[in-house]
Amino acid sequence: MTRDKINGRRLVGLFLLGMLLFNFPLLYLFNRPVLALGIPVLYLYLFASWSLIIFLMLMVSRSRSDTPFPDQSE
Repeated sequence: MTRDKINGRRLVGLFLLGMLLFNFPLLYLFNRPVLALGIPVLYLYLFASWSLIIFLMLMVSRSRSDTPFPDQSE
């Protein structure tokens, strides 16, 4: 299996993580009239989750794709 396929699978996993983080049940947990550091908790959660997804995408895209990944079946 090549690194490109592994990176593709990781990006699909990040997409699913994003779907989970920005779905109704988790958003409802943070939709409270509470301030953290002067910022509403929902806004803080949204921007922190968004930043986390972007950072993880950066890490996946920066991984080397030109070297083959050692196959486990050999």
